[in-house]
Amino acid sequence: MSEPSVDYVHFAERLESAWCIETSSLWSPVNPARGQCGVTSLVAHNLFKGYILKTLLPEGPHFYNFIGGRRYDFTSSQFDHPIDYQDLAADREEAMSDTSPA
Repeated sequence: MSEPSVDYVHFAERLESAWCIETSSLWSPVNPARGQCGVTSLVAHNLFKGYILKTLLPEGPHFYNFIGGRRYDFTSSQFDHPIDYQDLAADREEAMSDTSPA
């Protein structure tokens, strides 16, 4: 039995409408993905499994996912430059520490 097809593009499109000031204190209408990497990597991990990875940037760790043998950075649009991904292992607790308090 084959795995069901996952529509990562549709998921990525829906994220922008879910991001808000409550999901990251860094959110803004002009850069809705800003500060959303922790919470987004957790949601993607819940839905698609795989691994949570990080890259260390001057402003702090940036979280994203590795799913089905491929890197998915659903919040890369927050940056105005390409990222030199380090693909360092991270976990849910670490990504959770990057989210806004409830």
